[in-house]
Amino acid sequence: MLRSPAWPPSVTDVDTADVEATVGRTGSTPQDRLAFARWLADAAPPLSAGTAGGAFAALAAVAAADVALARTVEPHLDALGILAQAGSTAPEGSTWGVFAAEAPGTTLTATPDPAAGADAVRLDGTKPWCSLASTLSHALVTAHVGRDRQLFAVDLRQEGVAPHDEAWVARGMPDVPSGPVDFSGVRATAVGAPGWYLTRPGFAWGGIGVAACWWGGAVGLARLLRSATVDRPDAELLRAALGATVVDLADAEDALATAAARIDAAGSDDTDWSLVAQVTRSRVRRAVDAVSQRVVATLGPAPLTSDPAVAARVADLGLYVLQDHGERDLARVGRIVVERGGVAW
Repeated sequence: MLRSPAWPPSVTDVDTADVEATVGRTGSTPQDRLAFARWLADAAPPLSAGTAGGAFAALAAVAAADVALARTVEPHLDALGILAQAGSTAPEGSTWGVFAAEAPGTTLTATPDPAAGADAVRLDGTKPWCSLASTLSHALVTAHVGRDRQLFAVDLRQEGVAPHDEAWVARGMPDVPSGPVDFSGVRATAVGAPGWYLTRPGFAWGGIGVAACWWGGAVGLARLLRSATVDRPDAELLRAALGATVVDLADAEDALATAAARIDAAGSDDTDWSLVAQVTRSRVRRAVDAVSQRVVATLGPAPLTSDPAVAARVADLGLYVLQDHGERDLARVGRIVVERGGVAW
């Protein structure tokens, strides 16, 4: 896994075989998955300049074994990395999410609470797409402060925090409910200045980490196709499908490896990280979609109807990659290039 020549060997010190073996021993409850997230946070390096290769390798290894587990682990690791970048630390044994999505008709506002401290606020309103809010102990949440958006750390076990797990009816990742959360006078603490969360390079780097999870999920599907081809070595169509899958996954791996190398070499240059992240995510999304469609079409309905793990992987991965917005994100790439350049041609 993650063996592209562009992948920096000095930062692939995460034992991905050990990660996958530990996934195999992890239970299926949210608490089990969050315990694994805490274990991985101790075993894998936080995402930063110099550790991107190892961080992406760890996320991909988790997703190759269990897509829903990766969806649980990735935001926990992302939150710990954000806190480290801000010079903050997480309470011992805490579990974290990152709730930064926006949606029409929902607004979360932060009101300064000077009596509680210089960085203290009260949160009021609704935040959409809050994964595992009813299970996590803490979250980093973006809220509006006037015209700005700012990041806040919040203890989700307070009164005034009301998750709506019942709103989550997805067939993909049914055990990772991502419904809205209502906040009413909830205490929180600022993490960074207004605008810091969205403008720091780590915001783009974290988006690439999500793409590493997509890639790992597709690797898990590709293994099914490889096993079927081994069982029927004379099946020409299976061999052709496997060959095409190898090529697609190699393209996506190269995109991730190149991005990791650029992050790990990051200095004071003027890299447009938003462009790097979006191009990487779009390349990985295209490959993952191609692999998913090909594996399902080649193997037929039997695995989807007789193997719960396969059915779950296909549904989980199909939902997960929708964090990429397809044509809208490609239009964003075009807009960036028109306005700021960023390509050699």
